[in-house]
Amino acid sequence: MEFIQTRGIKAIAAAALISLFSLTNVQAQEIKGEAVVASETVTATVTKINQTTREVTVKTTDGQEHSFIAGDQVKNLAQVKKGDIITAVYTEEIAYQVKHHGETGAQGTAAVASAKPGSMPAGIAAKQVVVTVQITAIDPTVPTVTFKGPQGNTQTIKVKDPQKLVGVKVGDMVDITYTESLAVKVDKAPQK
Repeated sequence: MEFIQTRGIKAIAAAALISLFSLTNVQAQEIKGEAVVASETVTATVTKINQTTREVTVKTTDGQEHSFIAGDQVKNLAQVKKGDIITAVYTEEIAYQVKHHGETGAQGTAAVASAKPGSMPAGIAAKQVVVTVQITAIDPTVPTVTFKGPQGNTQTIKVKDPQKLVGVKVGDMVDITYTESLAVKVDKAPQK
């Protein structure tokens, strides 16, 4: 089971560009980056667990049951018992920063961490991609902004709030950072 959905740079850039200028106001004198963060937490109770097959069945707070096979990357599965509480937090963030110089490009990083041997299972996986695009056209009458990406692709997006264009000009570079992470932890069943 892969916790973090793999996304191509093109898809990340497209998603970021669509929401880029609908975030918050850009000041004329001091152009700073802005970010949008979304997070969702899911809690479930372990209802069945088979240590031999590594099959785990959980029941979410809305009463739905889900079964899955805990892969080898799930350390310390032997610590998990019926009644234990699993909490998963998925977070996505899209941030941008307008700057007056630089080059288009893309880079990505990923990291994974897990619990120490003998402790309750826990882990986090995170992935980040930074794409730098260049503003090639601004149409304040519509309003729209056209960007050129690192592979020469262009995209025009509608600007939700024209005030976001104050201080932005053709030739400016925009760093778009897309980050996603999943943190999972297991807590012992509450005492009755």
